[in-house]
Amino acid sequence: MEDVFMNAPPQHTPGAAASWAHLSPLLIEIRAHRNEFGRAQKIPKEIIDGFRRVGVYRAMVAKRFGGEERTPADFCRLIERISEADGSAGWVASFGDGARYLAALPDDTLRKVYANGPDVVLAGALFPLQPAKRCTDGFVVNGVWPFASGSPGADLIGVGITVEGDPAGDLPRVAVIPAEKVTIRPNWDVIGLQGTGSHDVVVSDVIVPEEWTLIRGGPATLDGPLYSYPSLAFAAQAHAIVGIGIARSAIDEVIAMAGSRASITGAPVMAERGYVQLEIAKAEAMLRSARSFFYEATEELWKQALTGEVTLSTTMLMRLAATNAARQGAEVCRIASGLAGTGALHTTGNLARAMCDSFVVAQHAALNEGTLQSAGRALLGTAIQPDFP
Repeated sequence: MEDVFMNAPPQHTPGAAASWAHLSPLLIEIRAHRNEFGRAQKIPKEIIDGFRRVGVYRAMVAKRFGGEERTPADFCRLIERISEADGSAGWVASFGDGARYLAALPDDTLRKVYANGPDVVLAGALFPLQPAKRCTDGFVVNGVWPFASGSPGADLIGVGITVEGDPAGDLPRVAVIPAEKVTIRPNWDVIGLQGTGSHDVVVSDVIVPEEWTLIRGGPATLDGPLYSYPSLAFAAQAHAIVGIGIARSAIDEVIAMAGSRASITGAPVMAERGYVQLEIAKAEAMLRSARSFFYEATEELWKQALTGEVTLSTTMLMRLAATNAARQGAEVCRIASGLAGTGALHTTGNLARAMCDSFVVAQHAALNEGTLQSAGRALLGTAIQPDFP
């Protein structure tokens, strides 16, 4: 076993109290540099450090480790604000929910993870699950995993493995590995969320102690309402709220241009055109409805977590609300881009970026049409797949 597993990731903001009061300056910085994120295919270190300062990574960490144990709704509102400034930045920040996954590690391991403070950045690429071999010190892990969002700025990287005879059954096991032991293979060449750095990660003959693995979707080793809240539902909603933030920025962009932008053909300014008035009203209602359903379902699930008795039906409702938010957010961005006409064509413009980014959000496996079918099956009382909640 190598010593690197015995040491916590470095604390990047020693002694600094997390403060969401620093959010506004960070959003200004994100807006000023967001056109650079896609070209770099990652969110730069300066922005990741900004996420640490405002408490993105400690928000869901247990107070005993220096974290804040914010509610899921609080965390999602933070991610929503960041996503209004830039979708890629919001997507990478959303992985602050990884603290909820890490809560399934053994207590002794968690003390090592947070030994130097709570601002630990986790990235992950779980599928396809790769076979790992048991050895004296744990598991020998090898493989390549795609879509490792945020991996260039991570302290720890989780990868999905299968182990012969694993008592976890159908739930995947996740090996948590220090980032310096993982190779990032840059290949994130996509139409949206270009700045997320969702590259392939490669692991070669890394021995991972069993106590540095967790069961995705399994019970947390920590007590409290936050750790009764279902981790898979929380991950889905943390991604989905990115789409809501992006859509908000798209509507605001159209409203800002509508009063002054005239057609090159001589038509009235946008705000005076009947179809623009109708469509912007529909888009606003669509976005607000999806957002309200999202936070209503979040609060309902949180109330159950406070009692320690979370039901499948309420968890299903949250998953449905998350998928609806992502899909409606993408539709709102499509409407907004259509209203802007040629003004939405520029690759460095917010509307083009919003349309592409929101499309990618809605394509995520946890938010695509398959989750709607699973929600329908649950509503009708038929069996659903084991990992849906």
